[in-house]
Amino acid sequence: MTTFDEREKGFESKFARDQEQEFKAVARRNKLLGLWAAEKMGLSAESAETYAAAVVRADFEQPGDEDVVRKVAGDLKGSGLSVSESELRSKMDELMSHAREQIRQGD
Repeated sequence: MTTFDEREKGFESKFARDQEQEFKAVARRNKLLGLWAAEKMGLSAESAETYAAAVVRADFEQPGDEDVVRKVAGDLKGSGLSVSESELRSKMDELMSHAREQIRQGD
């Protein structure tokens, strides 16, 4: 195996690891978002965990964050809470930073 082949394999491995970590971070962010929304809606601890899992599953409906935004915004609105889309997206950005850090630390 040449040095070039070794470097290429190394880059491919790093890319795969990075993609896996990003996938985990998005799932963690969605869980944290679900827990945040559940708290706003006044759900019990058990119901909050169930709701957070439903938010994580919602992300598999279509590529991107729109499915998650739609679910959480709709559920908050259905609970009589007024949260703007920009506030929700801002919270998602904040939680993504926390999720990435948690994944890096191995939490």
